[in-house]
Amino acid sequence: RFIAKPCALGLKVQANGPQKAQPNAILEKVFTAITKHPDEKRLEGLSKQLDWDVRSIQRWFRQRRNQEKPSTLRKFCESMWRFTFYLYIFTYGVRFLKKTPWLWNTRQCWSGYPYQPLMPDLHYYYIVELSFYWSLMFSQFIDVKRKDFGIMFTHHIVTVTLITFSYVTNLTRVGTLILCLHDAADIVLEAAKMANYCKCQKLSDLLFLTFAVVFIVSRLGIYPLWILNTTLFELYEALGNFPALWVFNVLLMVLQILHCFWSYLIIKAAYKAISKGKVAKDARSDVESSSDEEETVPRSKAPHSTVATNGTSGANGTNGYLTGATSSEEH
Repeated sequence: RFIAKPCALGLKVQANGPQKAQPNAILEKVFTAITKHPDEKRLEGLSKQLDWDVRSIQRWFRQRRNQEKPSTLRKFCESMWRFTFYLYIFTYGVRFLKKTPWLWNTRQCWSGYPYQPLMPDLHYYYIVELSFYWSLMFSQFIDVKRKDFGIMFTHHIVTVTLITFSYVTNLTRVGTLILCLHDAADIVLEAAKMANYCKCQKLSDLLFLTFAVVFIVSRLGIYPLWILNTTLFELYEALGNFPALWVFNVLLMVLQILHCFWSYLIIKAAYKAISKGKVAKDARSDVESSSDEEETVPRSKAPHSTVATNGTSGANGTNGYLTGATSSEEH
């Protein structure tokens, strides 16, 4: 509010949201209490009741749905907040880990386990990361709605469970490696989003492709070869079999499945970027819900001659603020 918003306005980020629908008590009641997507039969009934043609009612509902979409300014502020956090916590994690022996030799994660002291720096690192992911889990319901809401919610639950479980069972050394590794790609992702909202297309394209490389290398390369290798094999060799080992590894494998899913979406977006010379929106987490797409309801066979205007032209509708966006098919 006090930092991101002035920065956004200074960078000429579009501040206005979608055009508002004209006030109408009857349509508002249908929208809030019955349905946001009226079918043909209901449209015909409302047309007769209001003496509007079907197309005008369709346009009103489309405008009213678009009112609830976030503005570019709001999306920029959200991304800037996350970028700031990821940059800070990643920098902190690197500075902390470069002084530890387990960064260079993962077998040190299990040396003296479970009687490993909880250092103040490690405790702070864990508590800040856990607080952030708890905040994401709850704020996801009020933040910008994403197309992969369910997948992200699952990710947050797995992450919070992993952080909490590793803290309780004192598997914190390997936990710090996992946290630092995951924060690296998110910094570039949020930077790419901000560049996109500022209409710096070339910078956004470059950052997105950089994000794709960092994400795939870190999540499909370093994570399984470095993290899963030590939790699945080195941990077993050092300490043998115990219940926490299996619970911990199951959670890590669920995380790896999510990595594979997102990598598929990112590779697909990167392929479009290379083939078309332009990066589409980030398919992993920056594509808004497609629930507001315009329904294709045919006009009434006998539309009323009196057409009440609602502040928009048929050419632009309510989607003028989305000019230049990729098509729904590309999404």
